[in-house]
Amino acid sequence: MAKEQSIWTEKLTFKDQVKVIKGLLPFAKPYKWYFISAIIAIGFVSAINVLLPRILQELMNQYLIHLDTKFQVLIIFASVYFGVSLLKAILQFIQEYLYGLGGAYAEVNTREKLYRHLHTLGMRYFDQNPAGSILSRVTNDTQALFEIWRLFMLVLMGLFGLLASYYAMFITNAKIALALLVFLPFLLGAIFYYQRVSSKVYGGMREKLSQLNAKIAESINGINVIQQFRQEMRMGKDFAVTNDEYQMARIRMIKTESLLLNPLMNLFNGLGIVIILGMFGWHSMDAAVAAGTVYAFISYLNNFFAPMSEIMQELALFQDGSVAGVRVLRILQNQELAPAQVAQPHGQITQGKIEFKNVTFSYDGVHPILKNLSFTALPGQTIALVGHTGSGKSSTINALMRFYDFQEGQILIDDQDIREYPIAEIRKKMGLVLQESFMFYGDISSNIRMFNQAITDDQVKAAAEFVQANRFIEELPKQYAEPVIEHGATFSAGEKQLLNFARTIVTNPKILVLDEATANIDTETEVTIQKALAKMRNNRTTIAIAHRLSTIEDANLILVLDQGEVIERGTHAELLALNGKYKEMYDLQGKEA
Repeated sequence: MAKEQSIWTEKLTFKDQVKVIKGLLPFAKPYKWYFISAIIAIGFVSAINVLLPRILQELMNQYLIHLDTKFQVLIIFASVYFGVSLLKAILQFIQEYLYGLGGAYAEVNTREKLYRHLHTLGMRYFDQNPAGSILSRVTNDTQALFEIWRLFMLVLMGLFGLLASYYAMFITNAKIALALLVFLPFLLGAIFYYQRVSSKVYGGMREKLSQLNAKIAESINGINVIQQFRQEMRMGKDFAVTNDEYQMARIRMIKTESLLLNPLMNLFNGLGIVIILGMFGWHSMDAAVAAGTVYAFISYLNNFFAPMSEIMQELALFQDGSVAGVRVLRILQNQELAPAQVAQPHGQITQGKIEFKNVTFSYDGVHPILKNLSFTALPGQTIALVGHTGSGKSSTINALMRFYDFQEGQILIDDQDIREYPIAEIRKKMGLVLQESFMFYGDISSNIRMFNQAITDDQVKAAAEFVQANRFIEELPKQYAEPVIEHGATFSAGEKQLLNFARTIVTNPKILVLDEATANIDTETEVTIQKALAKMRNNRTTIAIAHRLSTIEDANLILVLDQGEVIERGTHAELLALNGKYKEMYDLQGKEA
């Protein structure tokens, strides 16, 4: 699967945007009554916008033309106008609040389902898509979807206001109302033109902003290398170029908005007033025209054009939301799922026997990484995998852990196909220790129990003591409550690996999988690590990828892999006696030491 395009290089047609909207509607459906209630409120606000000028029109035409109008009449009209205005304000609050609430809930719902779906995807998806891009989809893109719901509200407000205002003008003076229709094609043309121009300009601006953020992130992440090789000036110049390009794109956006938003709408509004005054003036040559009628007509015209500027301004952001919607839906529709078990998996892993039977595995379905791999690990035995980079060691573990699905052959655990076990059983009974130890925000205790509250404090301490991690933990100020910051930066590589061991052993797995667990450990710390590993391996079936061959001399079986095939197998002594590839690797490491 090819990597997805950058968000700002997407070119969406109207048909694409309709598909996005249809795809997003299910996320808003649970909150439909928020939207429906808001739409009803919008309808009432539009009706009030027609009523308010009518109140003043009635006052001006029927009462203000008389010199003897009583003050009480003015008080009544003022009270009525204030009461209706207050009702309008309340309805506007309800409209904004409920629609905003519905949009916010829909956004949260989308983000939650997207996050959950990501955890169903197979490792292949994460291999082919950078973490930063995925993070942007879950955070920025789901937030950008809110612009779609906001545009819907503005369009509804504009549509209701337009229809209500035009109806009021038509019943007031049909001829003038029909004459004003001359603006309709120009108005639609302006909206269409602005949408095309602003989307292009806005997209260019955001693309430059994306590049600017990438420059900043690169500089921060690589600050040590930048300073070491004295690249500050070059990086500064590169940043200045990108920053200037973003500034020019922003200026183009400002020019577009300055020309096509309020000035254009105000121009149409002004021309409309000219037509109204002109036609009323023409009529006044035959009969008097009431001032209240002119005022009401101009008010309706203002209500007709008022929402258009806001709608046009939102159209550029709508492009943002549409492209974000495409990206979100692509993930939700992605079927690069984690390997599936059988329909009703059952069984428990009790002994820990592992058997590979002619397993062929490929990441892309075309180029096999493992070719007819076969071996058996009896309960309690240690099987070591050695070989050069790309030989298939990690792929063997990926297939065993069900991170990827294999294409041919069988993997058996306790003589039962691995696909027939519940995935939860496999995760519970297999303990994986990776070369890199990932630490979560929290404290030492939460990192050992992995936020599983079913694991007691006593079990956490027992696991730490088992792998000898208690030695450094008990010297810390807060011991097991010691805070763990990002990546466990306050701990050494050896300390983090010991915590990783404790995290693995606390669940008491039957099978232990070690992926070069001592590769990044210094020689002094390795002594402690090896003692911990020896205890962990006792009475457990262990599959170990070994970088340092001296660490697996006691393995029951060593498999030497080359291009996905076993080229040598045996114990340490047997392989040395073969005088083959293993002997060559062992001698080379001896010389390097």
